[in-house]
Amino acid sequence: MKYLKNIRVALAILFFLPIFLYLIDFTGKLPVQMHALLKIQWIPALLSLNLIIIALLVVISLLFGRIYCSTICPLGIFQDIAARKSRFFSKKKKKLRYKYQKPQNILRYSILALTVLIFVIGSSFLVVQLDPYSIFGRIVSQLLRPLGLFANNGVAAILSSMGNYSVFKVEQLTFVPVAFGITLFFFVLISLMAWFHGRLYCNTVCPVGTSLGLLSKLSVFRIAISESSCNQCGACEKSCKSQCIDSKAMTVDQSRCVSCYNCLTVCKKSSMNYQFGYKKQKIEVLLDPSNVSRRTFLLTSGAVISTLAFANAKTLTGKKDDATLTRTPIMPPGASSIEHFNTKCTGCQLCIDKCPMQVLKPAALQYGISGIMQPHLNFSTHIFCSYDCNICSSVCPTGALKEMPIEEKKLVQIGIAKFRKDKCIVAVEETDCGACSEHCPTQAVHMIPHKNGLTIPEVTENICIGCGGCESICPARPYPAIYVEGNKTQILAKKPAEAVKFEKKIDDFGF
Repeated sequence: MKYLKNIRVALAILFFLPIFLYLIDFTGKLPVQMHALLKIQWIPALLSLNLIIIALLVVISLLFGRIYCSTICPLGIFQDIAARKSRFFSKKKKKLRYKYQKPQNILRYSILALTVLIFVIGSSFLVVQLDPYSIFGRIVSQLLRPLGLFANNGVAAILSSMGNYSVFKVEQLTFVPVAFGITLFFFVLISLMAWFHGRLYCNTVCPVGTSLGLLSKLSVFRIAISESSCNQCGACEKSCKSQCIDSKAMTVDQSRCVSCYNCLTVCKKSSMNYQFGYKKQKIEVLLDPSNVSRRTFLLTSGAVISTLAFANAKTLTGKKDDATLTRTPIMPPGASSIEHFNTKCTGCQLCIDKCPMQVLKPAALQYGISGIMQPHLNFSTHIFCSYDCNICSSVCPTGALKEMPIEEKKLVQIGIAKFRKDKCIVAVEETDCGACSEHCPTQAVHMIPHKNGLTIPEVTENICIGCGGCESICPARPYPAIYVEGNKTQILAKKPAEAVKFEKKIDDFGF
């Protein structure tokens, strides 16, 4: 049975390493197709209604318990790494490792119930914040990736000073204080939980772990203690990072066991077995009926959270004015509608990391409280949505962004350019410009006669796709004379007419 742990560790590395490298890759050298590995994560599979993956994960859980948590989930493996370091230091100090802890069923099932309730009502607030895959994606994007960039740029600076340009500098333009702060909080919290209590986050907070725990109660194969040979030495209990083995009572809490098989390797009496153990049984009551007051408190808290989650982005961010340019948030191409996008997107940051223009940024309150960490377009100098790029919709694992061919993406209207004549340097300074028109890929922004031989921009809204090329190049300061207002529902713009070809025949050299 001891070989089971080696198989589990090998599978965990096989899943974790490619996912980690793909998320942290800032060179763009890894193939985009590697995003398929992320579609096997539990929440992305559910949100994208990938029935094959969902069925496969359910069958695996019913057969072998919470194998997903110990081999497929990157945050679970991250916790194992943190726990492993803790174990090393604990050995140095000759401290006991783990001990059995009673399950916090009221807390874990309440979090699961609230997450499902709020999602069914129409908000993915708790899904975004608690989904283990998305938390890991944000840890890599907001914390580890910048460290990699810093190291890369340091090496590039050293090599370039020696005349070696094999490593190039890469700019990091996606820092958002709110996103960084939330990510840092979860990183510290989960790391401390893993350091002192192993899989405490998985078995107390994580809604995915709790839901899989319900399935694992019915698993066909499970860890069991042979009472006839067990001498209650406690070795299995001390090695159990789920703290679900009670060596004195010789019981294993199957709902919290993540099938890591550590206990099988430490039992000298071979009393720990992985065996066929299915028995007909009823799933225990999730919440103790006697705790009416606590349950009422939790449900009330859920109602408050769901109410806040539905707060409209404009209510939270204020009215539109010339100074701050607060506007309807601009969703990535393929988001369809703000309701669809906010429900499906888990804020994993993958599209943000893979955007070659770095125009995607994690949201603060642009979408309201429920949309914190979800991506939105933020145009700045020379930063806009590339006309010939559809990477964000190609890599999205949850279906929040519809995957589409590049020709269709070129017609998706994510917003509409709005021209403010009183800010334009043509009108204010009476000087020639036209930069916005030159950078418009559809010629929705074009120049018309103004006065004194000057021309001024005009917008044809039905062919504008809201790419932001005009806004990013506008020289008006401090506020651009042209900006993009996001669409709450993305539609297809009209196909721009082809430019008339210049066919004048030249018989001579022309001079």
